Amino acid sequence: MKLTAKQLNRFLIVKLPSAYLCGVRVDLLDQDTCKTVVKYKWMNQNPFKSIYFAVLAMAAELSTGALVLKKTSETDVKFSTLVIGMNANFYKKAVGRITFTCENERLDEYVGTAIQTQEGTAFSMSTTGVDELGDAVAVFEFQWSIKIKTT
Repeated sequence: MKLTAKQLNRFLIVKLPSAYLCGVRVDLLDQDTCKTVVKYKWMNQNPFKSIYFAVLAMAAELSTGALVLKKTSETDVKFSTLVIGMNANFYKKAVGRITFTCENERLDEYVGTAIQTQEGTAFSMSTTGVDELGDAVAVFEFQWSIKIKTT
């Protein structure tokens, strides 16, 4: 199955409505990169007039998770995926349009290892959120676990 940004945005409406309502969208999804965006608005604000950190976390997680889903869906086996940890650093107030970019560094290797060993594999993926000026707002690191589903 070929997974696209458009398909993922439709998926948000049905399976992750809170992310959709808060304005999280997939902007780009290809073999090596996923970009998600979220814009500051009334629905996702905090009392400090910036984007609530949980909304930033949703956009950040989606940028890593979309790549994981894309890579695992391109195989002949079904995978179970799970976030097992997260770390975040915030550098600047999140206002305006924030774009999270995740690059596929070694994801192909991790998926291949899980298929070859038939065991779960854990790995980290990082994503950086930048504002419209190109300044880093936050960096998130997610620890993922993938495992082949057994019937």
